Amino acid sequence: MDHKDPYLDLSARTGRFAYGAPRAAAFGAAGRLLYFLRSTGPTDPVERLWVLDTADGTERLLADPAALVPEPGELPLTERRLRERVRLWAPGIGSFALAGDGTSAVFALYGRLFQAFADGTQAKELDAAGPVFDPRPNADGSRVAYVTGDALHTVPGGRVTPDDGARWGVAEFAAAEELGRPRGHWWSPDGVTLLAARVAEGALERRYFTDPAHPERAPESFAYPQAGGPNADVQLWVFGPDGRRVRLEWDARAFPYLSDAGWESSDEILLTVQDRLQQNVLLLTADPATGRTRELSRTTHPQWVDPLPGTPARLSGRRLLTAADTPGGAARALALDGLLLTGPGIQVRRVLGEHANALLIEAGTRDPSEQQVLLVSPDTGAVTALADGPGVNSALASDGALLLTSAGPDGVRRTLRTADGREFTPRDLSEPLPHRVVPRLTRVTDRGLPTALVLPRGHVAGHRLPVLLDVYGGPGYQAVSAEPRRWQQRQWWADQGFAVVTTDNRGTPFVSPAFTHAVYRGFSAVTLEDQVDALRALADREPDLDLDRVGVRGWSYGGYLAAMAVLRRPDVFHAAVAGAAPTDFRLYDTAYTERYLGLPQENPEVYEQDCLLKDAAHLTRPLLLVHGLADDNVHPSHTLLLSQALTTAGRPHHLLALPGVTHMTPNGVDEQLVALEREFLLRELAA
Repeated sequence: MDHKDPYLDLSARTGRFAYGAPRAAAFGAAGRLLYFLRSTGPTDPVERLWVLDTADGTERLLADPAALVPEPGELPLTERRLRERVRLWAPGIGSFALAGDGTSAVFALYGRLFQAFADGTQAKELDAAGPVFDPRPNADGSRVAYVTGDALHTVPGGRVTPDDGARWGVAEFAAAEELGRPRGHWWSPDGVTLLAARVAEGALERRYFTDPAHPERAPESFAYPQAGGPNADVQLWVFGPDGRRVRLEWDARAFPYLSDAGWESSDEILLTVQDRLQQNVLLLTADPATGRTRELSRTTHPQWVDPLPGTPARLSGRRLLTAADTPGGAARALALDGLLLTGPGIQVRRVLGEHANALLIEAGTRDPSEQQVLLVSPDTGAVTALADGPGVNSALASDGALLLTSAGPDGVRRTLRTADGREFTPRDLSEPLPHRVVPRLTRVTDRGLPTALVLPRGHVAGHRLPVLLDVYGGPGYQAVSAEPRRWQQRQWWADQGFAVVTTDNRGTPFVSPAFTHAVYRGFSAVTLEDQVDALRALADREPDLDLDRVGVRGWSYGGYLAAMAVLRRPDVFHAAVAGAAPTDFRLYDTAYTERYLGLPQENPEVYEQDCLLKDAAHLTRPLLLVHGLADDNVHPSHTLLLSQALTTAGRPHHLLALPGVTHMTPNGVDEQLVALEREFLLRELAA
C-alpha cells in the first residue's frame, strides 16, 4: 500500500470506516434486549458480542474473543466458506444465534462452541465433537445444534443425522450464494425437534484451488453447480426426540431450489421452493408428523420471479403475502391473498414482518438512490412513514420494539424505540467519514438511468477532466445509492484528478421490475449500451467531462463490464481494470446464471454472445486483469482463460494474480489494489 496516501492508510486501518460500528443486531427477550456485534474502536477489527438492555439503557460486553481464545487458530473450512457467502471478513465473532427466549446466544469461534448470557454471566465453552459450524440454540438455550464433519450434532446429546455420504444441516452453494438461505437446520418452537437439510453433491463437478505461494499445501476442492449442469439434491428431514425421522415430500424434480424453511409452530413447517428457472415460487405448508406438503401460494413471472425478501409469507389471520408487479412492470409491489396491496408509487424492497398492526417494509418512494421505512395497513393499504429522511433508511423490529438506521449525507444514525415509547442509541465507535460527499445524482436517457457524478474537491469549472467509470452494472446490486460510505473511495478517486461516473444500467434493482427484467436472455448488449448512452448523455450536461480520456474499473460483474467495455467499445473506453470478472457465464453457477440467461443447452447463442473470450483478438486498449487465486465464487479460471485467449491472439495486457485472496478483497488488500489501479489508469489515460 502507498502509506504516504492518508486516505488509503486510514481506510485500511479502520476497515473502510466500519470497525467499531454496531452490526448484526437481533432483538431478544420480547424486544427488551438488543444484541449486536461491535469492536472496541475505529482501528480494532475484532468483533465482540454486546447487548443493550432497554430496562436501564446499559450496554454489556457478553463475549470477548481475546479472552475466550487467546491464541486463535485458523477458521474451519466450512466457516471460511460461509463468510464468503455472506461477505464477512472482519475477525472475531462473525455471527451468533439467539435462544428462543432471547436470554442467551451461541456462536462459533475458531471452531470452538461458546454460549453467552444476557445477564452478564461469564460466557462458557460447550463440549463439541469437532470443529463447530453454524451453532443454533433451542427455545430455552438448554441444547445447541451445530454442524461438524458434515453431520448435525447437539450438545448435550450427540450425532443426530446418519452417516450416508451426504452433508447435513448446511446450505448448499446455490442457496447460500444466490438464494438468500445461508443456513440448513432449525429447532422447533418447543425446542425438542430438529428440521435439517440433507445435501447430496455427488453429481456436481469439483472445483480446485491451489495456492501457488504455498506449493507444499494440498489443493482444496468443493462441489460447484455449473450452469447447465446438475444441482445438489436437497431434502428436508424432521428428527424427533424419540429417534423418529420423517422426510418432507414435495416435487423436487420440478422445484429443486429450497430458498427458505422454518417452523410456523410445533405442528407446522413452512418452506419456499422454486423451479430451476425461478419462474415459479411456491409457499408450502408441511406436516412434520407425516411429511406431507400442501401448496399455499404460487408466485409466477414469465421471465423470472425477482427475489423480494420477506415473501412469500403467511401473516396473522392466515392471510398470504406474495410479491407482485403493478401493471406494466412499473413497481415492485405486495399482494395480499392475490390482490395488490401497494401501488406504483412504492417500490417495495424488503418485508420486515408485522409491526404495530401493519406491515413493516423498506421501500423507495422518491429517487431510486434513497430508501424509506414504511408501515402499510394490510386492511386499507394506507401508508405511514417511519423513516423517510434523505439517504438509506432501514429497520429491525420485534415485539413492538424498533431499531431504525438512517444513513444519509451527515452519516449514520441508529435509534432504538421500545414498545412503550422510550428511545436509546447504540454506541457507534467507528471512525467518522473523512469526506461529506454529495454526488450529483441524476437520471439520464429516455430509460431514466440513475447516474452519479463525483468531481474533485475544489474543482474549477472549465477544467477538463479524464473520466473514470466506477461501475458494477449486474443484477441484484445498486451502485447509485445515497448511503454515504459508498462515496468515500469515489471521492478519493475524484481527488486523483478524475470525474468519477457511476451508472445503474437496466438489469440492476430498485428502479422498476421492467427495468430489472430488461436483461432477460442477455447481459452484454443491454449493459454496454446503457453505460455508453449514460456517459454521453451526462457529458452533454457536464462539459468538463473529457470523453477522449475514459477509464473504467469494476469488480465481479463490474469486472466483466470493464473488460467488455474496452474489448467491444474501444471508441468510447480507453483503459480498463477488470477484477474477478466472470468472462464466460457457461462456467458460472446455475441459480444466478440460469435465472437470467436460461439453460445453456437451450440458449447457446445467448451464452456465446455474453462470453468475452471470443473478443480477445479485438483488444486495442490497455487492460489490467486482476483475480484472487482463492476465489470460490468466480473461479480464477475465468480471468486466466481470457488472459490465455489474449496471449494467443498476440494482444498485450496486464495480469495481476493474488495468491490467497478470495472474491472479497480483505481489508488492506483493497487499498493496495486501488493504489496500483491509480498508477495504471493515470499512466494509460495520460498516454
